[in-house]
Amino acid sequence: MIGHHPPEESLLALAAGRLGAGPEAVVSAHVESCPECAGRLRVLNAVGGALLEQSEPHALAANALAATLQRLGDVPQRPPRRQEGAVPPAASWLPSDCAWPASLRGCELGPWRRVGPGRRICRVRLAHGNGGSLFLFGIEPGRSFPRHGHERLELTQVLCGAFSDGRAVFGPGDFDTADADVQHELVAQPGAMCVCLTWIEGRLRFDSGIAATIARWVGV
Repeated sequence: MIGHHPPEESLLALAAGRLGAGPEAVVSAHVESCPECAGRLRVLNAVGGALLEQSEPHALAANALAATLQRLGDVPQRPPRRQEGAVPPAASWLPSDCAWPASLRGCELGPWRRVGPGRRICRVRLAHGNGGSLFLFGIEPGRSFPRHGHERLELTQVLCGAFSDGRAVFGPGDFDTADADVQHELVAQPGAMCVCLTWIEGRLRFDSGIAATIARWVGV
């Protein structure tokens, strides 16, 4: 049973189209697996649509269309997208019970890198957007992701397995928000590998010098 959800403001921002590409991927991955949040998002979308229908129409400037087309022409071309629905080859490393999030379809995966005993990490390359880093990471049962703090925001969606960090136990489908006030060590629970999708704004601050060196190497 899913017990940890994104804050209401994240769902509001998702409904309004105001989330960046990275946070949107993580929050959307949660909504895919959580009937409760999917229902809340449908309500928010319905309310937004009703408000839009009731709003007063405003006349556009005479050059509005030309200006919009000009701005579209100034947008850099995105790299070719993977065929919609296709799963990247690197995702074949994931456990069989770990569903590939629909929110990552079209994204490119970097190589899986070992970052210590029982730990792997993989960068997810977004087609657009910046301001942070999106990763998949896997932790074998009984192993941990080293203790660290955060410069800014860390959003985590558990795809399979479970971890504890001293605040709670996060299982399949659970969502965690950690900010600069949180310092934690993620310990994978017994039974199955824990695989998470994580968005990181800023850098992580590791207690261990070795962990900090490895983090710089992989770009965390």
